[in-house]
Amino acid sequence: MKDFWISCGHHLLDRDQGGGLLLTDDFLKVYLARPELIPPPEACVVEKTLHGALMADPRRAISASDIAAIADADARENWQVLMAFRDLLLRHKTLEGAYAELLRNGPGKTPLLFVNQLVHVILRNALDGVEDAQVVRAAELFFRTQRVTLHEGSLLAADEEIIGGINPAPQSPLVSMLGIPADAHIHVLKDDNASSYWERSDQFDMAIDLTAGKTGLSALSEAMRRWIKHVLNVEVAIEPLTELRDVNLAWYVGLDADATKIGDMMWNGEAIDEATMSRVVGLFALTFRDPSIVLDRVKGEPVYLILAMTPEKIIRLKPQNLATGLPIRHLEAVG
Repeated sequence: MKDFWISCGHHLLDRDQGGGLLLTDDFLKVYLARPELIPPPEACVVEKTLHGALMADPRRAISASDIAAIADADARENWQVLMAFRDLLLRHKTLEGAYAELLRNGPGKTPLLFVNQLVHVILRNALDGVEDAQVVRAAELFFRTQRVTLHEGSLLAADEEIIGGINPAPQSPLVSMLGIPADAHIHVLKDDNASSYWERSDQFDMAIDLTAGKTGLSALSEAMRRWIKHVLNVEVAIEPLTELRDVNLAWYVGLDADATKIGDMMWNGEAIDEATMSRVVGLFALTFRDPSIVLDRVKGEPVYLILAMTPEKIIRLKPQNLATGLPIRHLEAVG
């Protein structure tokens, strides 16, 4: 079995009988190892004591007054954010259950970084056993921003942080612990180099071809199917399309903010100029294995999924849209 995305910490977690991720002390300690949380030499006694106590017992109850006693304002804010996230995880049997709360109530003050890390590890669980590198690489869109470029007639997506030089290594303290190289060079994932993906999966340095009719969008379809099955326990089939013409747009889900706007324009019968339509990266038809769970107004019709890029050619896929945007009678997330 292929292993991948070691930096998400999935190997530090246990599983329940249903396959959900069970929180462990070791997983919590990884967050305490973040640079923002390790007290510097000049930190006050309160902060050092708090950090030491949580390293010994990461589930230890921490009060607001404990954090308020920290002298440094930035440190206080960091601790407030982390403890709120830790308490979210502790409230639920599984990490999937914690993510379900974020779906129901919105992220609130939970940093996008933490939400993406939660998606990262849950998606790693959903993809366990997958041996197709294209599917796993396509799934990176769920938690890593992509930049798109047209190269020799192909639409290629590469990791924005890697090619932008903002943060070439994944944002996880496990990266330094595991010695994952920070230097990266982009290669397009193809059949002849697919076997190299697994050992470099935590570098996020392989681009994927999202050209209509090629394997990249089919791989993304499979990643989305597995995500929906894992998070909602709903079986679907997803087929990539090359165009969207003369269809009954009974229901659609924008997979990102720009796609939602384009879908709204289509729904309202507005004219869409060529420049706007050229930003559509992927179109998909989703059908349900069990039609009885679908809202009456959509029965017998596919749900169309739309993926688009910004005018700056950036893709920011929102996996929560797949979990909350489908026309299902009772959305019950795992956990």
